[in-house]
Amino acid sequence: MNKQRLLGEILLGRGLVSESQIEIALKEQQNTSRRIGETLVGLGFVSAEDMLSALGSQLGLKYLRFPEFPRGISGDSHPTVKFMKQYRVVPLGRDNGILKVAMADPLDSYARESLRLFFGGDIKVFLSSDKDIAEAVEQYFGSSTQMTSIMEGMRDEGIGAMDAGGDEDVHHLRDMALEAPVVKLVNMIITRAIEDRASDIHIEAFENKVRVRYRVDGVLVDAESLPKRLQPAVISRIKIMSKLNIAERRLPQDGRIKLRVSGRETDLRVSTLPTLYGESVVMRILDRGSTLISLEDIGFNENTIEQYKRLIAIPYGMILVTGPTGSGKTTTLYASLSRINSSDRKIITIEDPVEYEIEGINQLQVKPKIGLTFANGLRHIVRQDPDVIMVGEIRDKETAEIAIHSALTGHLVFSTLHTNDAPGAVTRLLDMGVESFLVSSALSGVLAQRLVRVICPNCKHPVSPEPELLQKMGAGNVDFTVFHGEGCEECRHTGYMGRTGIFELMMADDKISRMILDKTSADSIRQSAMARGMMPLRACGWQKVRAGVTTIEEVLRVTQGEIGEDVQL
Repeated sequence: MNKQRLLGEILLGRGLVSESQIEIALKEQQNTSRRIGETLVGLGFVSAEDMLSALGSQLGLKYLRFPEFPRGISGDSHPTVKFMKQYRVVPLGRDNGILKVAMADPLDSYARESLRLFFGGDIKVFLSSDKDIAEAVEQYFGSSTQMTSIMEGMRDEGIGAMDAGGDEDVHHLRDMALEAPVVKLVNMIITRAIEDRASDIHIEAFENKVRVRYRVDGVLVDAESLPKRLQPAVISRIKIMSKLNIAERRLPQDGRIKLRVSGRETDLRVSTLPTLYGESVVMRILDRGSTLISLEDIGFNENTIEQYKRLIAIPYGMILVTGPTGSGKTTTLYASLSRINSSDRKIITIEDPVEYEIEGINQLQVKPKIGLTFANGLRHIVRQDPDVIMVGEIRDKETAEIAIHSALTGHLVFSTLHTNDAPGAVTRLLDMGVESFLVSSALSGVLAQRLVRVICPNCKHPVSPEPELLQKMGAGNVDFTVFHGEGCEECRHTGYMGRTGIFELMMADDKISRMILDKTSADSIRQSAMARGMMPLRACGWQKVRAGVTTIEEVLRVTQGEIGEDVQL
């Protein structure tokens, strides 16, 4: 067996240190408990990277830098973050049943044996630096790093479950909610959601756990599962932050939280709901510090945006934006108001809630508890001599009729409706009980929209379209490639990053207005609008597929109720 070379000899042989430097390091080592390599690095005689490379040669171990670590290693079971940080180790995944692990100190027999016992098998050790291992732990296990340590602290401090009921329990709930670990845990949940670009935080109560999920780019993703025993403390903390009644656990409640996260003003709209296993909470994140998106950045194609710009330039009439919850209607309305906002126009909005503050626009928030509803507020707004009115949502006949009368008396009125397509807005207004002649006279146009996820630019690659998907799209045979996102660290392995809009714009010209007056069916109105140039939602989505912006699956996901017309352009 070859005798193992000394580390100093290897460094000397590579010309990285001199004999005198080794002698100085050996003398220095006598006064410390550090190894020779650490001493040489501490004295500045050799870089940490060169020392580790030499140490790898000495021990027969491959030296890995962080960029060389395999991706997606967090999927395997792993020791606690506390253990990984203390012993400077990180698992790199399995290869034929053998665990690969990076260690900053491969001579630490206790850490090696602990890993072997934890994983129940052999391990293969790679050498890496403290810095690279710390970065890997933070990146691959960072989603649970601070969360885990906080929850461990809660266990140490004895914060546990309780049976709610009675004044004593309410006081106990308040005390738990003010404990530092609980405060840190809730703050961490909110901060991580904002950092992950989430629009909503869902905290859901189940029999044996509390699940936390974030809605990112319109899709819910699992974030964390909290121990069931922490549910009362976490929910009570959120209630205190949003000024809700922590003693009331039988009825739904709504509240609001104002925070400053990473220097940005952020509002959270909070909703609690009593469920079978306790209260569930949903927090909608409203980033007040975000920049308003312009019409050009929303995702309009060239023809539709020109039509829409002409539509919002008219002095009076009603313009509706339709789509399901979370389809970007409010963003489109804000972009529209920003475009027409000028010193010679008075613009007033009534919203629930006010999501963005726009300079030069008077914005009013509804407060149903004191009787300030959309209908009531709108009734007073028209007495303020506005030129443009924006109603956050038309929910009932009274609000619809006031908005329509405002449009007929010289005001430009914007609002939203929850309908699947543009012609459906007409049917919805008539179903509310609004007279057809009022709708026909006031309506200028309807914009229906959806949001589709954008393919991640970092892992985008061409693929051949699947015939089954093409058939569902009604696209016929195509001879071009489409694109998909393979999944990478940047997009959290989803293949998507960000969202863009797809639109259909129905202009209420004379022909469409006569059809509305005659109470023609929505299908007939749709066919007429398409014959007159309206591009359906799915066709707009198909354009974005061909341009490599999104995928066929995404367009099908958000337009499932669409008629399967031929979309090939």
